[in-house]
Amino acid sequence: MNALDSLIAQFAKLPGLGPRSARRVVLHLIRNREKLLDPLITTLTDTSATIRNCTACGNLDVCDPCSICADNRRDTSQLCVVEEISDLWAIERSRMFRGRFHVLGGALCALDGKGPDQLNIDSLVARAASPTVTEVILATNATVEGQTTAFYISDRLVNCNVHISRLAHGIPIGGELDFLDEGTLGAALKARLPVG
Repeated sequence: MNALDSLIAQFAKLPGLGPRSARRVVLHLIRNREKLLDPLITTLTDTSATIRNCTACGNLDVCDPCSICADNRRDTSQLCVVEEISDLWAIERSRMFRGRFHVLGGALCALDGKGPDQLNIDSLVARAASPTVTEVILATNATVEGQTTAFYISDRLVNCNVHISRLAHGIPIGGELDFLDEGTLGAALKARLPVG
């Protein structure tokens, strides 16, 4: 395999890119070598050398602890538990949560061989046992694996002196009932709120 085929094969491994899209991206990079390809190579090399996981929460950053954990303006009483770093980033984009995070590194899934020992659950229990933490928000995905993980974590936190909450599930803003699946409608009915 020559260098060009190897580069296409590497891009094809990225989410959302297949072999055809990867070829188009590589061709575009090569046509714009000085403007795009060379700076991309430098950025990838620098990022690979400097990026690290935060030992406190599991986020990615160039410093440890990460900028979220090091921010003394964050509410240390709230701990939001997410499956993956991308989930943390999504919540941060909302700018609605000002507490701290904990990244599990996945969800419990027997088929994938992911048990409690493969996730950052023990460190979560240790963090939740801190007297400064009063609430743990379980922000796992609304999948079978996410629900199973949330139930397992809530059982593990039973001896910690914390309030355990879960993200609401149901009808999205702007959603029309006719276009929603049965699971979403069922969750919305179960989590209904009083009016007024």
